[in-house]
Amino acid sequence: MRILGILALLSGPAFASGCPALPDYSPQLQDLFEQADRAPDFRAGRVVSDAMWKVWLRAPDEVAQGILDTGLRRRDAYDFLGAMAEFDRLVGYCPDYAEGYNQRAYIHFLNADYELALNDLDAALNLQPLQVAAQAGRALTLMHLGRIREAREQLLIAVENNPWLSEAGLLSKDAPLGPLGDDI
Repeated sequence: MRILGILALLSGPAFASGCPALPDYSPQLQDLFEQADRAPDFRAGRVVSDAMWKVWLRAPDEVAQGILDTGLRRRDAYDFLGAMAEFDRLVGYCPDYAEGYNQRAYIHFLNADYELALNDLDAALNLQPLQVAAQAGRALTLMHLGRIREAREQLLIAVENNPWLSEAGLLSKDAPLGPLGDDI
């Protein structure tokens, strides 16, 4: 019985994939969130945002990085089927790496498959709650699903973490996720 338990553990997704555990980048991201709060202008805020992306796009190993980079190149070339295949491979290889789910969600979003996008965004955020791009993507996805109140709440969280997100404009008065009305 003990051998069967060990074999089941060793055949699970993390061991079958060969993907190493991702280091905890939470302290680095927390520092970047603080830098974003202190950024004096849009240009400085975008520099910090770019630094956040560099953290999220750092795959656990060279194999995963190669798959991710290939998927990103295909996505940027509008080869969404090819990109999806790469991101599926990435999720299969590194099921604990949030960015695989986030990138796959983006392809689903671009294809207007909002429910599938939401599933992958939820998976990404379960793995990496500080992934601001997934938070913003989840807000946009909820907005497209007509779930405006949830979308607004999600985007407020994302903007709290990074006030320089381009999606922040959606929270402005008369914008799709802006205030419902003036307070009395």
